Amino acid sequence: MLDTWKSVLSEIEQMIPSEQFSTWFTGAELLSTEGGTIVIGVPNVFKRTQLQAKYSDIIKEAFEHSNISVKNLRYDILTREKPKTRPHASRSVPGQVQSIADAATNNYHSSAPVNGSLQTGLNPRYTLDNFVIGTNNDLAVSVARNVIDNPGIRYNPFFLYGGPGLGKTHLVQAIGNEIVKRNPKLKVLYTPISSFYSEFIKSLQNKRSDDFRQKFRKLDVLIIDDFQMIMNKDASQAEFFDIFNELTQHDKQIIVTSDRLPDQIKSVDERLASRLSQAGEFDLQMPQFEDRCAILRSMAEFRGAEIEDAAIEYIADNVKTNIRALEGELTHILAVADFKAMTPLEVINEGYVNTVSATRTKTVSPKQVVEKVAKYYQLTTKEMCGKSRVAHIKNARQVAMYILSKDLSMSTPKIALEVGVKDHTTVMHGIKKIEKDLKLNFSLRDQISEIKERIYG
Repeated sequence: MLDTWKSVLSEIEQMIPSEQFSTWFTGAELLSTEGGTIVIGVPNVFKRTQLQAKYSDIIKEAFEHSNISVKNLRYDILTREKPKTRPHASRSVPGQVQSIADAATNNYHSSAPVNGSLQTGLNPRYTLDNFVIGTNNDLAVSVARNVIDNPGIRYNPFFLYGGPGLGKTHLVQAIGNEIVKRNPKLKVLYTPISSFYSEFIKSLQNKRSDDFRQKFRKLDVLIIDDFQMIMNKDASQAEFFDIFNELTQHDKQIIVTSDRLPDQIKSVDERLASRLSQAGEFDLQMPQFEDRCAILRSMAEFRGAEIEDAAIEYIADNVKTNIRALEGELTHILAVADFKAMTPLEVINEGYVNTVSATRTKTVSPKQVVEKVAKYYQLTTKEMCGKSRVAHIKNARQVAMYILSKDLSMSTPKIALEVGVKDHTTVMHGIKKIEKDLKLNFSLRDQISEIKERIYG
């Protein structure tokens, strides 16, 4: 069966781009071909959904090329034996999550040395195997795999941005770990920009600037985290720019994370912002419902915790902010379950948890949303829901459409009635515009976050 699967994978690899192949078929296994029913094992629910939706025809064709008849095609979630231990609230969790405690302690002084005195700063727990791939991050993961395969070549620098708690640190450290695994001789260093800045200042104080420069310029891969924190640090910014140029000129890989785009970071030199963007900018977005389910399942499996599908779906449906918030809610529910000797679903059904967002769609009316949005933008509801095409009024109206759709799950015809537009296609256009703008407009992200606080606070 192994030879058959290798043959099928070889066929599929010729039929789709390499990035798609490595993203969606890594970890998949052939479990059975009995009676013409092909059973493929996949690591998580999201990969199953994607393979079903996008690649079933290609998979069937690949099997037929290998002279295997396909009557039915089924995808099963692979289950691995896990230790049956109860969770502990302080235990750390992978799968795109770096807790606040991890962030405080995970600096490059604590990691094992590589090539003499150089320390990588990489946390070995962060790998691509435990990074849950979804529609919110699949492009970034594809680029990450390309960087691993060809460091310093195509995507250099690799600039990754997105809000807090979405997995930036996990993904870039996974890249570093995989590069070291493949070639231990390469000099790889992960460091938050704050540590870079502190070390630079210390080198100036001790008159060891040359040692500082040499340390960074001899690297093969430099990973800088939280680049937005470089604001108003002109000297260290200039030093980083020189190191950046030195490394990229010699095809050494630069990887940078930030919570916003380079040109949206105040006080960053225009030349540096331009150079950081030259190979493209790739973002991690908020995970969708299916993504959140897969992430929660991965967290629970890592902890060795048993949790019902209904409990997973409850958390995924009610925690819609970021992955760190998912971790917090899961930890809380599992802790209560352990204390009460109940299952997670029983904890939820008995009302022992009070998920803040769980009551949002039940207690907030469309009218309240419209009123809060209008008030935030200093408009009356009559002005916002009128026929005006003035830019700031139109934007407020579209924000209301977006919140009514995403938070209250209202249909576009009903939203049209609430905000005073004639056609539901206008609502669809407005929602899509806000979704598109949110990818790049961090000011809009902040506005919507503040509006939601006013609505639900």
